[in-house]
Amino acid sequence: MASTTVVVGSAIGLHARPAAIIAEAAAKYEDEILIEFDDEEADAASALMIMALGAENGAVVTVTSDNEEALTEIVALVAQDLDA
Repeated sequence: MASTTVVVGSAIGLHARPAAIIAEAAAKYEDEILIEFDDEEADAASALMIMALGAENGAVVTVTSDNEEALTEIVALVAQDLDA
């Protein structure tokens, strides 16, 4: 699996709105996409699991997937301020 580290760009971190946007994008892919923070992993297709990570603005998370296209899209979303 390929992985990329990324800084959380959303002002409120990976909470309700950003988590929902990321999960919706991840659900388009059949491949597993994981987001890891503080030794915890979340399925990127689950907004609740993403929120449970508790990753705040500026936190460094790792996104992992076998699908390069999925990895690139999710990394880009995590890096954006999705609250704007």
